[in-house]
Amino acid sequence: MPATDTHRTIDAVWRIESPRLIAGLTRMLRDVGLAEELAQDALVVALEQWPTSGVPDNPGAWLMTTAKRRAIDRLRRGKLLERKHVELMHELEAAQEDAVSKVEAALDDPIGDDLLRLMFIACHPVLSVEARVALTLRLLGGLTTEEIARAFLVPEPTIAQRIVRAKRSLANAQVPFEVPRAEELPARLSSVLGVIYLVFNEGYSATAGDDWMRPTLCEEALRLGRVLVGLVPREAEAHGLVALMEVQASRAHSRVNAAGEPILLLEQNRAQWDQLLIRRGLAALDHAEKLGGALGPYALQAAIAACHARAITAEDTDWTRITELYAMLAQLAPSPVVELNRAVAVSMAFGPVAGLELVDALTAEPTLANYHLLPTVRGDLLFRLGRFDEARPEFERAASLTQNMRERELLLGRARACAREPASQNPR
Repeated sequence: MPATDTHRTIDAVWRIESPRLIAGLTRMLRDVGLAEELAQDALVVALEQWPTSGVPDNPGAWLMTTAKRRAIDRLRRGKLLERKHVELMHELEAAQEDAVSKVEAALDDPIGDDLLRLMFIACHPVLSVEARVALTLRLLGGLTTEEIARAFLVPEPTIAQRIVRAKRSLANAQVPFEVPRAEELPARLSSVLGVIYLVFNEGYSATAGDDWMRPTLCEEALRLGRVLVGLVPREAEAHGLVALMEVQASRAHSRVNAAGEPILLLEQNRAQWDQLLIRRGLAALDHAEKLGGALGPYALQAAIAACHARAITAEDTDWTRITELYAMLAQLAPSPVVELNRAVAVSMAFGPVAGLELVDALTAEPTLANYHLLPTVRGDLLFRLGRFDEARPEFERAASLTQNMRERELLLGRARACAREPASQNPR
């Protein structure tokens, strides 16, 4: 196998296996930073040996064995004693060889629980949201610092600092490597779900840069979501989030044209929607509902997405049902953004005048002062009412607020359209 092919294979194996390596090592070492360091050591050995020896038949097991040996070597040299938690240090001081055998045996155990523990560590509330995202993509996604920085359009040193500080914060706080107790689980699970959804949203509608979408982030969030529901199959909101992401992701290929320009929801070619992802999403939503989670925030958003997925044409969309779902979501998780989305649904179900009344009530909301979708929606409603002179400055203001180049071009195009014979325009 040519060296370049070998390196691509190593990269693919690392993306799949690194969470398992890091999770297994963290369980025994109680130090996520050291666990990642040992996993990286195994990767370096693979990069050195595989181009000449060939990729092993079971590359994941090879990496695990190599990482395991590194961990045992550190134990035997005594260098790990200073970095272990108190309990394991006592064990090692009493019988180091016995501890070595425990490490070796433990690293061969099933790792489902370890991955779940690693998710809860990477998304721990002691960290900032930005740090949780960076650490999750690094530890569970196998992305490099450079890849994370590029995905979020942040300087690489900034991401590197976030990751280093996150590991230090976890160590200083002595965050245990465990699944939270029953009373703590909802809040901690909410943090995990929130991080995964934040990653997905950044991929689905990039906040900045030259591209409307960043598919890699959508795919990574979907992968993490699917792993999570496999680890907590009785958690309805985990299924609700996966349902939402599956259905949203089904539209990916229809959201941009060949030139990368955005295509708005009601103008998309629904024949291009991925029916397999839709079926998977609807099945996940059904699962969430059967678990009693129909009224969870992610399940409600998934139900809204399902209304679009079930409509064969844009005209078939059940906007009345969508307004009802948004009303329920607003009661459960009230926010100005939910109200803005509800206003769009109301305008589609009952006309732009009804929607504009709701939007106008949000114009004084401080949290939406620099939110580009507020003037976007208001401009659209004014456009639909034929009030083009009022719509144009709204689109121009929205264009000035967005940091995404594709979205800016779209909004400026809509502003220019206000001076021409109006074409059919649809909300995002």
